[in-house]
Amino acid sequence: MFVYVNKKMSLEIYALDGARWKDFELLFGERGACGGCWCMWWRLGKSEFESGKGDLNKLSMKTIVDADEPVGVLAYIDGKPVGWCAVAPRNVYKRLERSRTLQRIDDQPVWSITCLFIDKHYRRKGLSLELIKGAVAYAKANQANIVEAYPVVPYDNHVPDAFLWTGIPSVYESVGFTEVLRRSKTKPIMRLDL
Repeated sequence: MFVYVNKKMSLEIYALDGARWKDFELLFGERGACGGCWCMWWRLGKSEFESGKGDLNKLSMKTIVDADEPVGVLAYIDGKPVGWCAVAPRNVYKRLERSRTLQRIDDQPVWSITCLFIDKHYRRKGLSLELIKGAVAYAKANQANIVEAYPVVPYDNHVPDAFLWTGIPSVYESVGFTEVLRRSKTKPIMRLDL
């Protein structure tokens, strides 16, 4: 069983599996985190995602979790689910595979961090950093050699949290990621070799 621990924060991070599904539901709430996404935005084509918002996207994610496929990690503080980080092999993310801005830079097999979601009561407390560390450790435990991320470069200091769901470059840099390519002013591709 995968676990990442930060004792100073009373934080534990586990891989999402069937036994932790109820915690994932609790964290994401009735809205499925953001408008019924259930963290399926990167995994589905646009029309498939839009038509599945809500219950169908939730069912799609549950099906993946029940099949024991890697989907990401859940963070707990004092036993309460407070954060999520999606991380899996890049090839499962249809939108990444079709993106012009984030298209593959080479043929290396990589794992991709695509989303962070943190309970609003726990934001701006360093949890993004811990989730990224936990996601990297999880990828490494699954024999990944490279982890990629696609953070947003904030255009000012007042960017709403909802627009930073892929993280910001400085947090990834503190874990050791480096920018390897930028096809867009606000969306670099960053990598960490494990």
